[in-house]
Amino acid sequence: MIEWKKPEWEGCYHECGVFNVGGDDYHEESRENDKEVGAPVEDLPDAQSIRTKFLQFLHRPECTATDLLGPFTKYRGYFNAEGGWAEAARAVRIVLERVRAKGGRVLENKEVVGLVKGENRQTTGVWCRDGQRYDGERVVLAVGSWTASTFPGLELDSKCLATGQSLATIQLDAPETERYKDYPVYLDFNTGFYTFPPTQDGIVKLAIHAAGHTHMVVPVTQSEACAELPAPPRRISTPRTITSHPISGDGLRVPRSALETLREQLRLVYPELAEKPWVGTRMCWYTDSPDGDWVIGPYPGDPTLFLATSGSGHGFKFLPNIGRLVADSLEGTLDTATAARFAIDRDVTGAEHSERVSQATHELDLEDLCGSGDVFLVQGGV
Repeated sequence: MIEWKKPEWEGCYHECGVFNVGGDDYHEESRENDKEVGAPVEDLPDAQSIRTKFLQFLHRPECTATDLLGPFTKYRGYFNAEGGWAEAARAVRIVLERVRAKGGRVLENKEVVGLVKGENRQTTGVWCRDGQRYDGERVVLAVGSWTASTFPGLELDSKCLATGQSLATIQLDAPETERYKDYPVYLDFNTGFYTFPPTQDGIVKLAIHAAGHTHMVVPVTQSEACAELPAPPRRISTPRTITSHPISGDGLRVPRSALETLREQLRLVYPELAEKPWVGTRMCWYTDSPDGDWVIGPYPGDPTLFLATSGSGHGFKFLPNIGRLVADSLEGTLDTATAARFAIDRDVTGAEHSERVSQATHELDLEDLCGSGDVFLVQGGV
């Protein structure tokens, strides 16, 4: 948080507070962790305390505002006043501007399709779809959920699993934006549902942090390489986005069941907002490792190829300082324990995501996807 608040991030971080509800072990561990680092944690043991706390953030002079909140029956949680959210798109733009200012060269609209190998089979560069080759003394793969599918020959399927998390947005009018502008981030550890305060333009984002969906397909590069081989090529979970499926916004669609769940969960917290139509949908693609830790370090047997991936759903919040770990790994100065923790070949036997332990991934049903433009067909349900 200290790093996010520094001037160079130009106010990307919004410290609105975070309200956490839940009753499992992970919820308790999260609360204790916040307390240990000195965060101002306020326990909210029942529905009355939760509603009383929430009413402090809602603005509606014409009434008591109690009709704006769900009942929170049998809920308990805590409020961390130092929590908040960060603007992802603007933060990335700031990073790119810094890279260019320091003399870095950013090549846009390039699609990497393979690695260039030297005589000793060590990586010396990358090939792009347009036939262009780029060489380097070392190559760092920081391609997120495209890691396994872009480089199938590295066999990273299980260590870098692409999982899609469904999210949707609603549009508030000016009075509604004023009414809800100061509410905190809301996170339900029981369901994974979370929502942010409205942006200046009145957009409210809500999503579910869960095991997510896989999209198992044969990567294009692998399909081409294996076209004449008798054995069938391997299917790898691959992100399905507006870039890969741009026609008619197809890449922005999400499972119908996810939209139903999002509306149900929103109704439990902010009933008024749950009646508004969706204005946008998309899938946020995580790169999950088996134990939830990142993958940072050299690829086994290829010291010139480095990996910086597997954010596991909690990578972006470390944007201001995660680069130091990657730089230390590249320079060989990362301490032994940390290097072992993030190594691609670490032992993950019996590993699990502590905050998603009871959940399992599901394969996307492409016939069941829908988006904001399809809402009129399913408005009664979602």
